[in-house]
Amino acid sequence: MGSIQISHLMLFSALAFAVLAAAFAEDNSTDSYWLLRIKSELVDPLGVLDSWSPRAHMCNWSGLACSHDQGHVVGLNLSSSGLSGSISPELWHLTSLETLDLSSNVLTGSIPSELGKIQNLRVLLLYSNFLFGKIPEGIFSLEKLQVLRIGDNQLSGEITPSIGNLTKLRVLRLAYCQFNGSIPVEIGNLKRLMSLDLQKNSFSGLLPEELHGCKELQNFAASGNSLEGEIPASLGSLKSLQVLNLANNSLSGSIPVELSHLSNLKYLNLLGNRLSGQIPLELNHLVQLEKLDLSVNNLSGPVSLFSSQLKNLETLVLSNNDLTGSIPSNFCLRNSHLQQLFLHQNNLSGKFPLELLNCSSLQQLDLSDNNFEGELPSDLDELENLTDLKLNNNSFSGKLPPEVGNMSNLVNLYLFDNLMTGGLPPEIGKLKRLSIIYLYDNQLSGEIPVELTNCTSLTEIDFFGNHFNGSIPPSIGKLKNLIVFQLRQNDLSGPIPPSLGYCRKLQILALADNKLSGTLPPTFRFLSELYKVTLYNNSFEGPLPSSLFLLKNLQIINFSHNRFMGSISPLLGSNSLTALDLTNNSFSGPIPYRLAMSINLSRLRLAHNRLIGNIPNEFVKLTELRFLDLSFNNLTGDVAPQLSNCRKLEHLLLSNNQLTGTMPSWLGCIEDIGELDFSSNNFHGEIPAQLGNCSRLLKLSLHSNNFSGKIPQEIGNLTSLNVLSLHRNNLSGSIPSTLQECKKLFELRLSENFLTGSIPPELGRLTELQVILDLSENSLFGEIPSSLGNLVKLERLNLSFNHLQGEVPFSLTKLTSLHMLNLSNNDLQGQLPSTFSGFPLSSFIGNNKLCGPPLVSCWGSGGQEKRSLSNAAVVGIIVAIVFTSTLICLIMLYIMVKMWQNWRRVTVSSLVGGGTEQRRDEEKCVCGEQKRKNGDYWKVNSMAIVTNPLLLLSGSTYSVHGLEMLIRTLVKDMLQHTMALCVVGFPIWPRLNFIRYTIYWSEVNMPPCISKLLVQRSSARCRKWRLNLLRLIGVEVPLSMCCSCGLASPSL
Repeated sequence: MGSIQISHLMLFSALAFAVLAAAFAEDNSTDSYWLLRIKSELVDPLGVLDSWSPRAHMCNWSGLACSHDQGHVVGLNLSSSGLSGSISPELWHLTSLETLDLSSNVLTGSIPSELGKIQNLRVLLLYSNFLFGKIPEGIFSLEKLQVLRIGDNQLSGEITPSIGNLTKLRVLRLAYCQFNGSIPVEIGNLKRLMSLDLQKNSFSGLLPEELHGCKELQNFAASGNSLEGEIPASLGSLKSLQVLNLANNSLSGSIPVELSHLSNLKYLNLLGNRLSGQIPLELNHLVQLEKLDLSVNNLSGPVSLFSSQLKNLETLVLSNNDLTGSIPSNFCLRNSHLQQLFLHQNNLSGKFPLELLNCSSLQQLDLSDNNFEGELPSDLDELENLTDLKLNNNSFSGKLPPEVGNMSNLVNLYLFDNLMTGGLPPEIGKLKRLSIIYLYDNQLSGEIPVELTNCTSLTEIDFFGNHFNGSIPPSIGKLKNLIVFQLRQNDLSGPIPPSLGYCRKLQILALADNKLSGTLPPTFRFLSELYKVTLYNNSFEGPLPSSLFLLKNLQIINFSHNRFMGSISPLLGSNSLTALDLTNNSFSGPIPYRLAMSINLSRLRLAHNRLIGNIPNEFVKLTELRFLDLSFNNLTGDVAPQLSNCRKLEHLLLSNNQLTGTMPSWLGCIEDIGELDFSSNNFHGEIPAQLGNCSRLLKLSLHSNNFSGKIPQEIGNLTSLNVLSLHRNNLSGSIPSTLQECKKLFELRLSENFLTGSIPPELGRLTELQVILDLSENSLFGEIPSSLGNLVKLERLNLSFNHLQGEVPFSLTKLTSLHMLNLSNNDLQGQLPSTFSGFPLSSFIGNNKLCGPPLVSCWGSGGQEKRSLSNAAVVGIIVAIVFTSTLICLIMLYIMVKMWQNWRRVTVSSLVGGGTEQRRDEEKCVCGEQKRKNGDYWKVNSMAIVTNPLLLLSGSTYSVHGLEMLIRTLVKDMLQHTMALCVVGFPIWPRLNFIRYTIYWSEVNMPPCISKLLVQRSSARCRKWRLNLLRLIGVEVPLSMCCSCGLASPSL
């Protein structure tokens, strides 16, 4: 019986326990169930939710906070858990939830509107995720919500007026999103709001005046938006405000004086707006202010802030304004807190403000980009806590005070772009913490003190643009932390110290524009971090050390304008090269194919060396190449296959080589090409019409080749072209009128070709032509277009050696900038405009019918024009006649004596009949043997008679009668302008250019050795005059001259 009672008792107990367990499970099933559902929708790479299991009590799950009776979840904090996925709408089932923190995860999607059903929610933190979309309206119905932080997402849209319903809200942070529209005025209803952060959005419009209703506001940040208008004066009523940040907007107007009422303000930032006017003096009442930034505005007037009143001020930034005057004398009085003072980029003036020496706590001082002048004070070392001193871009002069060496905390020293002189004090070596020293663009001189190498913390040295001389300190290798070493443009000499190789952290080495010499030290191989080295414009020499191949990080190399020689291969150990310039050295051998392994190479300049061979086929890999200069070498072969993939080229310079082949048509596919120079090579064939596709081409130089065919019409498509040089080729056809479309041309050279046709009048539309228009040495005909007078900027015009006709257009007188004009050797006629009288005679010679100064003057009536000698010419003739007459008398006397003693002459029987008779007893000349009889032989005058009287004395015996008649006839004909003579290379008329008047033998049977000097362009009229002159002067030909050419004596 007892055992039965015990068994019944145990059964009852078990049933009771089961009932209690079931009841407990039923009470907790709601929250735990939905939490497990929420877990299933999240990705948990860090296993933060591993504890969420039915086997454990819900209140023991990570991130959860339960109610006091442990029956409901009141807090869910999964911040920074690495969770991804979306926010589950099932969260609304957690009806007791008061705090929801899912911030700093990788959650995406939109904020579910169902969150608005959690009416007990007080804190909602969803910031720093990837949420997008608008804020659901349901959020604004959470009447108990006190903290809403959903910033740092991709949320967008406008903030609706419904936000005014959150009357218990204390913190609202919407920063770093994409919200737009205006700030709703309903925010003024949030009476309990303490923190409002709207920065880094796209809010626009005005700041709402209603903000003054947020009486408890302590922090208001709206920087980085597009707010405009004035700062509301009502903000001055927010007595609790401690932080006001309105930076980087478009606010305008003056700074409200009412801001001085913010007695608790600690941080005021108005930088990057359009504020104007003076800084209110009343801001000095903000005694609690710790940081004030008014930079990057349009503020003017003096510095009216005094740190002596702003006793708690630590940082003052007034840079990038238009402040003037000097710094107030009591600026730092009784202030021991000011640590940062930034006044750069203003118009402050005067000497270095000694008042700043009272700022004993100052750590950073920036007075750069102002108008300060004078010497730096010697007691600058009173700023013993200073770490950054930036005085650059002023007009400070004098020497750098040695006392600077006492500023033991100095880390950064910026004195560049001033007028500092003298040497660098050795005391600089005491600055053990000095990291950066920038002294460039001054007038410092002397040697670089060796003590500088004691500053072992130095990472950057920049002494560019000074007058330092002597050698680089040999102990430079002590600077183990050196990263940048810039000594360009000084007067340094000697070799690079071998110890430089021990600066193993060096990344930038710039020693260009000095007088350094010698070879590169072998220790260069230790500079494994070096990525930029510039040594150009020095006197370095010798081959490159092969160990340079070990420098695998090199990206930029410029060794141009030195005396290096040998192979360039040692520089090619790096496959990361982006720029290589070896111009003007003596490198030799072929271009290494390994260059193509630097596939990011954008600039390659190897001009003015002794390189040979072809352009490597591997260059096809250099798809990033933008600048290629291989000019002035001895390269051969063609360019078509090697560079066809270099479609980003902007400059292709291959001039002065021995390249051959045709010009590749694929050049027309390079859209960005700006300069193309194939000049002085052996290219042939036609200029490809595809070049017309290069719409950005600025310079096209193809001169001094063998190009043939016509100038393509498509050249007119090059509307950006500045320079076109096609001279010294075999181009034919007419000048394309489409050139008129190249309206930006300022240099056009088409000379020394076989161009025909007339000069297109359309060239007159190239009004930007300035340097030269050269169409000389072609076969152009027709008249000079009057439209060329529109080229008012033109400085040189050359149309010589063509077949141009007609008169010189009067419109050319408008070319007032012209200082070189050449119209010579054409068929021009008429009178030159008087404006051209200042040009030399050579500008117009070779035009038979052209007159007017500097040629002879023109006059006439009834349309008949006659030529006349200028006054200077007449004077010249008279002087020549008098002088010649005297000489003739002497010559006649001399001839008469010698005639009877030594000579037998042949006399011209008549000026009209003309021939002389050869004496019967003279024998015919037989080549190789000169025979004479009775001592007789022929003697002839000089091969040419020059009408300079001094030259008449030279040569052989003349008939006195012939000489007399010659002078008479020459003078008569020159005065009457009816006689034409043949001059060297072309016929001209006698214009008293005495030195040039040379009469050549022509129609007579003269030996080749004489006749080869005859004028090539002889006209019938010219030949007639030569015959008459030969008959006139009684020519005698020496038998020896005739025999030396293998011909019998001529018969005159």
